[in-house]
Amino acid sequence: MLVLKKIRKQFDGKVVLNGIDVEIANGEIVSMLGPSGSGKTTLLNIILGLTSMDSGTIIFNDKDISKLSMKERGFNIVFQDYALFPNLNAYKNIIYGVKNRPDLISKEELDGLIDFLELEPHLSKQISQLSGGQKQRVALARTLATKPKILLLDEPLSALDGVIKETIKDRIKAITREYHLTTIIVTHDPEEALTMSDKVLIIDQGKVSQFGTPNQVIHQPQNNFVEEFILRQLRIKRDNIYNLFEGCHA
Repeated sequence: MLVLKKIRKQFDGKVVLNGIDVEIANGEIVSMLGPSGSGKTTLLNIILGLTSMDSGTIIFNDKDISKLSMKERGFNIVFQDYALFPNLNAYKNIIYGVKNRPDLISKEELDGLIDFLELEPHLSKQISQLSGGQKQRVALARTLATKPKILLLDEPLSALDGVIKETIKDRIKAITREYHLTTIIVTHDPEEALTMSDKVLIIDQGKVSQFGTPNQVIHQPQNNFVEEFILRQLRIKRDNIYNLFEGCHA
């Protein structure tokens, strides 16, 4: 279990996170949802160990990891832009983090991961030759090859659309089930959060507005912000889809 206790962070005198208390069970998919500037990305970076917190405690599997480095924590992240190396082909990108660590993952495990993500036909391709969905799968494979204790995803679907987005969404859910991997996702899209996650953490102005199942968020919003934010964002998305459809038939 990952337990966050009274996490607080400020930048230049502005409070970004103010007393975050959350418990995430092993194997759960949790989406962190909120408007721009709400603090969700800062919280993701604090969990990763990339950003220090001003106060609070992080417990993982009954151990206080608050002062451990990012490497010592053993978590890993797939960034929004994938952060792939353009001078390396897909396979070399995948093995980049483990090429000097033969003890970390066996060839059989690596081959199984590549097969699971259906990447075998693309291993020799340069990154520029891959589609958005293929790049996302390569980034996931590279991260999973390091056997992270927790998988962190920063806006994993933002650069994708249509069938590709739904495919990657299903793939992420399948990965967490296959590897029983606790997964934390940052997203600005309520539809993504509600359809991908076991729990949704909604953050507003650095505080937890609600933490619950998608069903609880939809049918039992804890305050006006949750209700208005979810409905407003879904309405905007619906209207954008409608306008796009109308434009295609104008």
